Amino acid sequence: MNDVLDVALRLLVVLAVFLVLPLVVGQTEHKVMAHMQGRLGPMYAGGFHGWAQLIADGVKFAQKEDVVPANADRRIFQLAPAVALIPYLIVIVAIPIGPGEGAVGTVVDAGIFFVLAVMGAGVLGSLMAGWASANKFSLLGGLRTAAQLLSYELPMLLAAASVAMAAGTVSLVGILDAFEWWWLPWQIIGAFVFFVAGLAELQRPPFDMPIADSEIIFGAYTEYTGLRFALFLLAEYAGIVILCGLTTVLFLGGWHGPWGADGLGWVWTLLKTAVLAFVIIWLRVTTPRLREDQLQKLAWTTLVPLALAQIALTGIVKVVIQ
Repeated sequence: MNDVLDVALRLLVVLAVFLVLPLVVGQTEHKVMAHMQGRLGPMYAGGFHGWAQLIADGVKFAQKEDVVPANADRRIFQLAPAVALIPYLIVIVAIPIGPGEGAVGTVVDAGIFFVLAVMGAGVLGSLMAGWASANKFSLLGGLRTAAQLLSYELPMLLAAASVAMAAGTVSLVGILDAFEWWWLPWQIIGAFVFFVAGLAELQRPPFDMPIADSEIIFGAYTEYTGLRFALFLLAEYAGIVILCGLTTVLFLGGWHGPWGADGLGWVWTLLKTAVLAFVIIWLRVTTPRLREDQLQKLAWTTLVPLALAQIALTGIVKVVIQ
């Protein structure tokens, strides 16, 4: 009976985190962009500081007509939003937010490989959406999404491998147990590569070429309306939470506080995740979009060599210490 209650409690916590944090990030993006760009619109809904803006957006999406193109593959078209969203729900189960096994949905021995593999499966949602929409522009957007993910999957994996080498384990819980603050100076290159590659995989600015939401065509999601479109947006914000959480766990010590102040536990994890999410929003407002050739050049001529250099440096440090 206790085991059942423990599983049920963990499930409720995971669902609460998954449903609440992406919405908080979405609400924050409204406010931060409004301040940075001098737009007052998101400041009015609901009165004080526009607290009901997110609710207004939800009602708007719910009221929109659910349109399916006449020539679309209806089943795949309707399934694509769930395929894009569910991998992030699975990944969040394996991310430790506090000390001990009780602060994680489930302990996965090969945690790094598990989360990166499941996150990579999310591109299937974009491919399904683009192919099933019976729209050539949507199909091109889906293919560009797949090409972008394949380019940045390698540097992201190499950067994570450097941390696994330093800790001597591929378990996320084990990495946090082995974490030392002196890792930060010589793992900073890996952190940069991991974070930038993660932004590219999420198609966030300045890597939003497949979507280009300031243009007429919205990539693979052009034909989606209403709640189905909202699910793709929720997947994007969930991806931001997952990326920031993984960066926190791998490179910033997770629930470890500075100067041995570990008493706050999961609060440190959420605080670091929130700071990184703000950085992502800030980059969206301040950084122009790259060209496709610049995107590929950055991946293969900059991030991959940097990730390999980080692995070499990690090996040297491990040999010197041992």
